[in-house]
Amino acid sequence: MLDVEKLKQTFKGEILSDEVTRQHFSRDASIFEATPELVVQPTNTEDIKALVNFTTTEKQAGKDVSLTARVGGTDMTGGSISESIIIDFTKHLNQIGKIEGHTIQVEPGAYYRDLEKVTHAQNLEMPSYPASKSICGVGGMVANNAGGEKSLAYGQTVDWVESLDVILSDGNLYTVKPLTEAELTKKINEPTFEGQTYKKIWHLISSNFEAIKKAEPTTSKNSAGYFLWKVWDGKHFDLTKLFVGSQGTLGIITNISFRLAPVEPNSELLVIFLTDLKDLGNIVGRVKNHRPQSFELYDDHTLKLALRFLPDIAKKMGAGIFKLMWQFLPEALMSLRGGLPKLVLLAEFAGQDKTEVTKKAREAEEDIRKNFSAETHITKTEQETEKYWTVRRESFNLLRQHAHGKISSPFVEDIIVHTDQLPSFMPRLNAIFARYPSFEYTIAGHAGDANFHIIPFVDLSKQHERDMVERLSAEVYALIVEYHGSFTAEHNDGVVRGPYLEKMFGPDIMELFRQTKKIFDPLNIFNPHKKVDATMDYYEKHIRRK
Repeated sequence: MLDVEKLKQTFKGEILSDEVTRQHFSRDASIFEATPELVVQPTNTEDIKALVNFTTTEKQAGKDVSLTARVGGTDMTGGSISESIIIDFTKHLNQIGKIEGHTIQVEPGAYYRDLEKVTHAQNLEMPSYPASKSICGVGGMVANNAGGEKSLAYGQTVDWVESLDVILSDGNLYTVKPLTEAELTKKINEPTFEGQTYKKIWHLISSNFEAIKKAEPTTSKNSAGYFLWKVWDGKHFDLTKLFVGSQGTLGIITNISFRLAPVEPNSELLVIFLTDLKDLGNIVGRVKNHRPQSFELYDDHTLKLALRFLPDIAKKMGAGIFKLMWQFLPEALMSLRGGLPKLVLLAEFAGQDKTEVTKKAREAEEDIRKNFSAETHITKTEQETEKYWTVRRESFNLLRQHAHGKISSPFVEDIIVHTDQLPSFMPRLNAIFARYPSFEYTIAGHAGDANFHIIPFVDLSKQHERDMVERLSAEVYALIVEYHGSFTAEHNDGVVRGPYLEKMFGPDIMELFRQTKKIFDPLNIFNPHKKVDATMDYYEKHIRRK
């Protein structure tokens, strides 16, 4: 039992321990649950310093206490749940600063949707947003190294963070940003906790540099492990690359400086309907030659779900149900002619010049029509375009809302390989799922990156289905290792993939990850049981039963 009265002496924000609040924060979007002892809502950085110091003192006294940062609770890995103290940033630490040039300061508790309103007002955006952009927080985007539909052109969140304000395990606030070699030399010679931390992590990276660079995943996106391979590029030593994607396991982020990109005002959406998967890899390659900004996909299961729950789609779009039914007439006619397509591919072309954008979309369409039998369509109205994007972005939420008994269960939902491997990879992946016929599932994701979000319906109240979750995970991850892919492109490790990390990186790199965690967090007070110290025992004890 934590000494709340002692915490109140230095912490000025809200401290919540009522059952309703604790139950609300016991789950995120993952298959896990853990009921926190306390939920706290800090008012400023001094409150977070007080939390870190309190937690350190309690931990040194032998208590099992830790801090887990949380914003939107949309994490699919169990990364934002804890049995100790949850820090809710949304109440107070949610401020969005003014845009200066092409950068903006944002507190981690801000929602992306609010950031987007501010940046769009000046025709700018932070382009690495995920499909959950209407409900996710920016702190979670940084913690997970989020990516999404524009990552094909713009990369992931790690590519857009200029600097971070971070409270480390000594309870002090530091600004983390790129350092020149001269600045690094000065820093590691400082007789301070910060200086010693830089010295230790520099020694770890420089002493194992070749092994670390060799371990870097070669897929176009990755959120697994600690990004040790990105910290030192020969000119700059940049610890933002380490904190992005660390899921709050190295320190508590209190402020983020994002670089922004100009909004491309003109776009065209090319829709490609595939009745089978044999040409998928070649079609993806062809379309990418025309340089789309986004290249997404969803499967027939997702489309059926959208058709089944049209009122939900209409509500999201702000459209009338009958008008939306008319918008889905092409899909209905396809169904009558021979069934729904196995996959729907969405290639968005964008730019400053409307004529050039239209030209690129039409050339891509002509290329596909000339070389493949796939049916294609370039959307004609904004509402028609929005229809396809809404189906793509809202598929997981539809699953969560309409599961009825079974729950939508993300556990192999973020795998990625190389696009040229798709022709051989997809049949083998489908063969694995065919061995689990009780798991109905949907596929959506990023065709241009060969990044798939596969989310089965599972009845977690049944032990044999929980056992099948582990067996299916092991089979899929073994296939990913064979193809030199990544277990997670943009959702991160958390509880769900942490126990499998060593299979992807091997024991030597895994040991470097553990040493990294130890350097920054020697008492393990920051978000334990995630990433490098995740175990199957914790996984099994905390998987939901209903």
